[in-house]
Amino acid sequence: MSTIETTSASPARALSSTEAQVQAEAVALRSRQRREFVLKSVLANAFVIVFAVFTVFPIYYVAQAAFRSGQSLFSTQLQLWPTNPTLDNFNHMINETPMLTWFKNSLFVASLTTIASLFVVTSAAYAFSRWRFFGRDGLLTLMLAIQTFPGILSLIAIFVIFKELHLLDNLLGLVIAYTSGSLVFSIWNLKGYFDTIPADLEEAARVDGATPTQAFLRVMLPLARPALAVTALLGFMAGWGEYIMAQTVLFSENNYTMMVGIIGLQTDNNKPWGYFAVGAIFAAVPVMILFLALQKQLQAGLTLGGVKG
Repeated sequence: MSTIETTSASPARALSSTEAQVQAEAVALRSRQRREFVLKSVLANAFVIVFAVFTVFPIYYVAQAAFRSGQSLFSTQLQLWPTNPTLDNFNHMINETPMLTWFKNSLFVASLTTIASLFVVTSAAYAFSRWRFFGRDGLLTLMLAIQTFPGILSLIAIFVIFKELHLLDNLLGLVIAYTSGSLVFSIWNLKGYFDTIPADLEEAARVDGATPTQAFLRVMLPLARPALAVTALLGFMAGWGEYIMAQTVLFSENNYTMMVGIIGLQTDNNKPWGYFAVGAIFAAVPVMILFLALQKQLQAGLTLGGVKG
């Protein structure tokens, strides 16, 4: 009897020991995974913080330079913000320079460039996507080849053309130049988007009695809103922040755009950093507003195609 009891108790002890070992290993594994998770989280957060500092610091530096008295870019005193912030730089730029006129000129050029780009690009991209005509592939290849050349190469030719057409020192001439310069990339981008929209949707609209124009306006354009938002943003930024073309074809101070006017404030011996900072703040506002207005459409464009269904 004693021998039988000893034999039956031995496997029980062995099983209990195995379970304890498995539990200990599981606890150790969870502890190791927890430490690895914490370490990865700390490294990821540190990485994000470092890049956030590099991103935000230029904005902070421009802001504090705008509110600092004088035109110095650096200070001998270490301070996170000017001890006596002032609006002198803002007052000078608004009341003693034509900055508001430059701002309106830039807004006019950028807005008209955006509208013209959308009108031309949507029509051309839709035609390249849906229609098959003679020379279609050749034109697409030619546009792609043109895109490989820097835009600065066309500067002299554009200057000569504008001179013959009496478009020098004219904001409308600048709109034409910016619109033509942004067409190639925007057409290719929007054509690719139209290619992803099933043609069956247009055919269904045609069956219901819609004309080709109505099918384009009521079916295709609403579905292409993310791509149109990107096209609008590119068109606006092409007309808002460009400097070389504007500086070449504009001569009158009252016709300057923001970039030309602000950079024109400097002289060989004077760099008014405070005025530059104020101009940079004013120049950033419209772009920020446009980004916020198109945020949902831009996000939809980024996530398009991420889920199949």
